[in-house]
Amino acid sequence: MEKIIQITSGRGPAECSWVVAQVLKTFIEEAKERNIKTTMLQRETGIENGTVETATVLLESSNLNDFVNSWVGTVQWIGQSQFRKLHKRKNWFIGIFEMEKSTATEISENDIQYQAMRSSGAGGQHVNKVSSAVRATHVPTGISVVSMDSRSQHQNKKLATERLLQKFKEETVKQFKAEFQAQWMNQLQIQRGNPIRIFQGSDFKKQKETKNYKQERQRLKREDYSDRE
Repeated sequence: MEKIIQITSGRGPAECSWVVAQVLKTFIEEAKERNIKTTMLQRETGIENGTVETATVLLESSNLNDFVNSWVGTVQWIGQSQFRKLHKRKNWFIGIFEMEKSTATEISENDIQYQAMRSSGAGGQHVNKVSSAVRATHVPTGISVVSMDSRSQHQNKKLATERLLQKFKEETVKQFKAEFQAQWMNQLQIQRGNPIRIFQGSDFKKQKETKNYKQERQRLKREDYSDRE
């Protein structure tokens, strides 16, 4: 199972970018504790040292749902600004979002189709008589390249494979950037309230969660009373 997670300051001030950097560190450490493989796909540093505006991480594990659900949402940090000592604000918010992963990141050899063809251009009688050029096509995506550099079909097949892998990588990066741009609105959708996690202090310790069911009990009583009437 693979999931892509975006941790973002939501265009917030430098303090929020500092929080992103701390959350990113904690996020990766916790993932490792759960034997979840992490790969940094994108990281945009902030204007202050030690800050991160946005980071995108690929997670790989047999079961990611519980871990991802424990992080996705708004994260709150309660503490004094690291950059503006006289600033009165004590509550800072960042967002963690799951991004859609619609592109494959690797090519399977079984998905490559090879076709021998005659070389074109200068080359004398050899070009006209021998089908030494090779077209390599990645069937699932339709990405295709041709190699006619060598008179050896075997060598051209090897070159075509290398070029196909390179082109696939370039197309994957291009598509990922497009998907990232589509997710850019996440930067503007951070909800300041009902945070999934709360941290506090310069040591960035997680605040203990305390649940109060009084309000919920009262609501259920009202609903039960209404049903009886």
